[in-house]
Amino acid sequence: MPDADTAAAPRIDLNCDLGESFGAWTMGADADVLPHVTSANIACGFHAGDPATMRRTVALAHAAGVAIGAHASLPDLVGFGRREMRVSPDDAYAMVLYQLGALAGFAQAACVRLRHLKPHGALYNMAARDAALADAIAAAVGDFDPALRLVGLAGSELIRAGERAGLGVLREAFVDRRYAADGSLAARGTPGAVIDDADAAIAQALALARGDSVTACDGTPLRIAADTLCVHGDRDDAGRFAQRLRAALDGAGIEVRAPEDGA
Repeated sequence: MPDADTAAAPRIDLNCDLGESFGAWTMGADADVLPHVTSANIACGFHAGDPATMRRTVALAHAAGVAIGAHASLPDLVGFGRREMRVSPDDAYAMVLYQLGALAGFAQAACVRLRHLKPHGALYNMAARDAALADAIAAAVGDFDPALRLVGLAGSELIRAGERAGLGVLREAFVDRRYAADGSLAARGTPGAVIDDADAAIAQALALARGDSVTACDGTPLRIAADTLCVHGDRDDAGRFAQRLRAALDGAGIEVRAPEDGA
């Protein structure tokens, strides 16, 4: 067994949800966040984003050397994809495939390829607990490109669905969200569900990246195995926060990079 001096340094991907502007409405600080993250989940028009925004965000991410993935949602522009809808597995399959194709067109035009898919908002949370829905999403990803990775909540049905489908999976944890004791995300309406304090969010990120326990909303210590950490690009201080977070991870000796092909 290697000693502390020879053991491999912890490694983590740092992803961010980007391209969430729509028409004349601007959301997020994409250009400020991109230099500090390693993967970008780009909105595909169902919860946010439009063709011009998608094209621009792909170009920005490519220029920054950031891995590009699709951020697929329920069709809910007004609710920003955060309202649950009754959808069948067939509906979910078609929605995900449609959004993958849309973003892939812009990626191909920019001579880059998609690396992953991450569901957004309500679809993400529904697929975390609904095996049939999760299997449909995984099937859409695999049918589109079996080399794509599927990003999902660590320990969730979506991760298990990706593994059943033979996909590479990325177990995701959240820098600025609190957890329930069962490892699910605390609902946004719950007091303290979003960690607004930058120091507290960075402390949680460091614990997650090292494999240490974090504290659930009820005080329970919770250990989450994560391959990628999500930092939200729509915080008021998004650019500065991403910079501080990346500096903290680098300073702690944690290697921050997107997963390699085949890894």
